[in-house]
Amino acid sequence: MKHLFFFCLLLSAAASHAQKAPKSYFPPRTGWEHRSPVSFGLDPLKIDSAIAFARRNESRQSRNMDSAQVQSFGKEPYSDPVGALVDRADPGGVIVYKGYIVAEWGQPERVDITNSVTKSFLSSVVGLAVDRGLIKNVNDTVAGYIPPIEVYHPGGASEIITPFASAHNRTLTWEVMLRQTSDWEGTLWGKPDWADRPEGNFNTWRTRPRNVPGTVWKYNDVRVNALALAATSVWRQPLPQVLKNLIMDPIGASNTWRWMGYHNSWIVLDGVPVQSVSGGGHWGGGMYINAYDMARFGLLTLHKGNWNGTQLLSEQWVKQALTPTTANTTYGYMNWFLNTDHKMAAKAPVSSFIHIGNGTNFIYVDPEHELVAVVRWIENRSMGDMIGKILEALPNK
Repeated sequence: MKHLFFFCLLLSAAASHAQKAPKSYFPPRTGWEHRSPVSFGLDPLKIDSAIAFARRNESRQSRNMDSAQVQSFGKEPYSDPVGALVDRADPGGVIVYKGYIVAEWGQPERVDITNSVTKSFLSSVVGLAVDRGLIKNVNDTVAGYIPPIEVYHPGGASEIITPFASAHNRTLTWEVMLRQTSDWEGTLWGKPDWADRPEGNFNTWRTRPRNVPGTVWKYNDVRVNALALAATSVWRQPLPQVLKNLIMDPIGASNTWRWMGYHNSWIVLDGVPVQSVSGGGHWGGGMYINAYDMARFGLLTLHKGNWNGTQLLSEQWVKQALTPTTANTTYGYMNWFLNTDHKMAAKAPVSSFIHIGNGTNFIYVDPEHELVAVVRWIENRSMGDMIGKILEALPNK
């Protein structure tokens, strides 16, 4: 009895401790609490130094996005934009520590293109389809889920496309599409797969043998857009509506973000014209969003898909997204870049990860330090150093 009494006391003490354990802070829909760096033991001078570094290393790309698009992709065939391009703001960002905003600079409320950070939203929408059983397994072939698709032409012309019908494309799984190891072949929305970041001799661009799915990693937005089209077919509704209802509204995002496609990326879905959105800003379009909303998404991924006690995206999906791709161990599911062997950020933990887009725009997520940082319009080569400077401001453990 005596031992039982003490055991009960221990259980009671443990329960009391659990109840008093500090709960993670999640910003409400309206407002986001700011805390001074000093209140968390952060070094304010080093925070200021990191912000100054971000400003000094502003992207060399033009602030005029039409010009920036030419700078990035103008040498590619079929490089003309087919989606919206809006001039960008000054460098800016937000640093979130333990859920609270401890620093911000530039115009964090400004809605700007975020380029390939869009891919992380796209892969998450695919994850939601898996979580709900709309996609039974990521190792299923995409072709089994996608019927012939009618392209919407306002003039009444009839066009049917079958993006997963070729002998090669029929073998492609959701997994290889998510990891950019599919080598999907074809033309979508006027852009051939071979025209995106072409490599090698141009005489072989159209005729080279296809790689076995899963063996070769190749960053390719045409293939990403094919995945977006497939996901639209599975959901039978516009992907921005799925994202809004199941992710962005629950995390308290603003009403100002927009996920855009191309002027020619419209399909007929259940008798209604629906725009198939793009997975980035390669040819314009993609996600236009402010830094606060990016930080909220980063905080969701830091908490493994859980927002204030509600599991919006399954922990299993986040685990899969953070599993290295065999053909490129710094890449998980698009666009979850991994810090494998400290390759992305030398001073950051290998458990950290980054959602990255051209510009460079990025969301740094560091579960070990309960840290999220959104940095916009910095030179890509400066990304790792910027992360290192933020980490230098953290209190020593």
